[in-house]
Amino acid sequence: MKMEDIAKLAGVSKSAVSLTLNNKPGIGAETREKILRVVEEHGYVHKARGQHEEQAVRTLTFLAFANSGIVLEDYYEQPFFREIIQYIEERCRSNGYSLLFATVDPSRMLEHIEEISEEQRSDGIILLGTNLDHAQVRAMIEHLTTPLVVLDNCYETLPVSFVSINNVMGAYQAGMHLCSLGHRHIGYLASNVPLHNFHERRKGFLHALQMNDLSLEVTFNVAPTILSSQESLKKLLSEYLKQGNAMPTAFFCECDYIAISAIKTLSELGYRIPEDISIVGFDNITEAQIITPQLTTVHVEKQRLAHLAVDTLVQTILSPQQAKTKVVVDTQFITRSSTRAI
Repeated sequence: MKMEDIAKLAGVSKSAVSLTLNNKPGIGAETREKILRVVEEHGYVHKARGQHEEQAVRTLTFLAFANSGIVLEDYYEQPFFREIIQYIEERCRSNGYSLLFATVDPSRMLEHIEEISEEQRSDGIILLGTNLDHAQVRAMIEHLTTPLVVLDNCYETLPVSFVSINNVMGAYQAGMHLCSLGHRHIGYLASNVPLHNFHERRKGFLHALQMNDLSLEVTFNVAPTILSSQESLKKLLSEYLKQGNAMPTAFFCECDYIAISAIKTLSELGYRIPEDISIVGFDNITEAQIITPQLTTVHVEKQRLAHLAVDTLVQTILSPQQAKTKVVVDTQFITRSSTRAI
């Protein structure tokens, strides 16, 4: 029996099993208990990295700062990260590597980094940079001796390889789409958790509006990880309308989570999507095609990002003295039924 089998039996991801068996944080108590129950029932014996049988195995580690910003404790179950991890695991196997998972508690960052360095369990680390600021990434570079690649973020002044999304381009595409449909009163639904990626998306969207001689109508800040309707957004919209303002005819949302939540919230308020209000998201998670109406969004090349992260890290392991690289992957705009011309 393999770790993948335990994951299937427990109905969780392989990363969740890995974190549990290695006694790492980042797993909810209920999920951890369920995994351990399956392990006990099937007599699975986990072989630690230091055991003789594993010595010859080449491994990479996927490292995340959980409970920080948009990366929640069970981040491996969040749609965007779930897809990324799946593609990373596939690429690791094709390159002859197994994939481990580790989680850093932001409040104990340096302590956890030191533990990871001392364990020396893997040949290289893919650091999920989604929710990390410049100082946090710099600290990782300074304290880790293991080859490192940062995924889903980019700080040009730091001496490490990055693989990131062209956030500016994606949001620009979204803005141009809404303008081409004749929308002139456009709102912006921003994350109430500030992230570098979201800052870049705002920059691209505003540029599209400027190209069409428009300005942003209004910005509302909402939770970025809720797929259900949000009472806080209802209150913000109600207060805005009470002040005598007209509802925007379209909203751009900084991520699909926000967009899906907005569709549900606005529908509960009696607005029809897209007849009354058009909605555009960003990321193209699986749920974007399940929501009604299906979500117009910016497609992020998750498979391409994952493959580049693994390939860049493997090359860094093989040639540690080579120059670091910063790769930006372009987006594609996907038109579905949550937007229409006015």
